[in-house]
Amino acid sequence: MGFLALLLVVLAAWLIWTGRLQRMTATDGIMLGLAIVGAIMAARGQPVIGGAPLAGAAIYALRRMSASRRARPAAAPSPTDNSALREARALLGLDEHADADAIRAAHRRLIAKTHPDAGGTQALAEKINQARDILLRHATERSGSHS
Repeated sequence: MGFLALLLVVLAAWLIWTGRLQRMTATDGIMLGLAIVGAIMAARGQPVIGGAPLAGAAIYALRRMSASRRARPAAAPSPTDNSALREARALLGLDEHADADAIRAAHRRLIAKTHPDAGGTQALAEKINQARDILLRHATERSGSHS
């Protein structure tokens, strides 16, 4: 059981080091700590008392993983949709003749101002990223059809 506690501590360190805990919530941290405490208690000869926190953390982790699978972001609309193209161009401040470099430059300029780390919102940053993807896909299709 001491090995299990050590394994959980190593797992937590690995998750932090690789950056996989960027979207970790306070509840995630509490559950991770609870799992470590449960593993330590089980290792010290209290498997019943230590098993409860481990089981609770495992149930939470399973629910969280199944919820994140169901909540995948929707795919960007098809670039052939003229209204989506117009909206994407308006959002990035581009005209219909913008090339891929202009699209990327406009995206970089706008995302720097609206990124959540700069005081913007996650929803707006996602919308800007989606607009960039739509316009880049359209520019690729347009340049491929003119070749």
